[in-house]
Amino acid sequence: MKMFLSGLALALLTGNAIAATDGPVLIKFSHVVADDTPKGQGALLFKKLVEERLGEQVRVEVHANSSLYGDANELQALLNNDVQLLAPSLSKFSQYTPKLQVFDLPFLFDDLDAVNRFQKRAKGRQLLSAMEKRNITGLAYWHNGMKQLSATQPLQSPAAAKGLAFRIQSSPVLESQFQILGAKAVKLPFADTLPALRSGTVQGTENSWSNLYSQQYAPVQPYMVESNHGVLDYMLVSNSKFWSSLPYSVRIELDAIIDEVTYAVNNAAEAQNREAREQLAASGKVNLITLSAQERDAWRKAMQPVWKQFEGEIGADIVHAAEQVNRRSN
Repeated sequence: MKMFLSGLALALLTGNAIAATDGPVLIKFSHVVADDTPKGQGALLFKKLVEERLGEQVRVEVHANSSLYGDANELQALLNNDVQLLAPSLSKFSQYTPKLQVFDLPFLFDDLDAVNRFQKRAKGRQLLSAMEKRNITGLAYWHNGMKQLSATQPLQSPAAAKGLAFRIQSSPVLESQFQILGAKAVKLPFADTLPALRSGTVQGTENSWSNLYSQQYAPVQPYMVESNHGVLDYMLVSNSKFWSSLPYSVRIELDAIIDEVTYAVNNAAEAQNREAREQLAASGKVNLITLSAQERDAWRKAMQPVWKQFEGEIGADIVHAAEQVNRRSN
């Protein structure tokens, strides 16, 4: 019994080592984008508010532009507690839980309002804790935007994609999304997309309006479809052991700050995407295609076999809950 109690005491001391150290707790917030993006601004706002309200208890360091860790190793750094906050894209978590693949399912959500409703309801909130057993705690969803389709030819109907090659992030759902259309899915890093489009290695891609505009895809992607077919979001995450080791009063204040920052980040992302869409439409370099209700239904019908394919992995209850947030289902 004595050995057991000694071991328990050691475990408790280890688990709370961060909270027990002298001086303020250090939170390293690492991300891979620039400071002037909504995510980058969100990280800086988080730092500012924490220092204003918890300056004696918590100190925040922001490491932008992969200056500390990049896409390939940031999650392992979080698991090692070398960083305490990250905001990777949702597709990066597939190795830790298949449930978040619900956001990749094509044409599942009607629009960003539907995504917001899902993320605020019970199933969406539950997904934030889907990786707890893997030592990853989800704290909030941060928007990047809805995905749009672009290509060298108009994609008014699913049949128009046949034979084309599309750049994708590494995701089995996205592979199936294009394979079911008779198209080729090519996994490429984001930075390699524009050269691949210029060379003709791929003829199309999918991304948010802000990324399509800022990456200057227009000359090589003359057709852009307002498809809103998927979600490009981030999840703000922490190391679970670290987060639970924080004093309760500190954690409550950090949760309140995160709520404020999330609101600001999501509003900024929406505004940026609206502006980018308007600039693309006014540029004269892009044929911007808006799908009719009938055309969108045709796309959704063509993609529903992908939903069925991944329903078992994701969970039928989660897919059904996501379907129900669309206005046509309310």
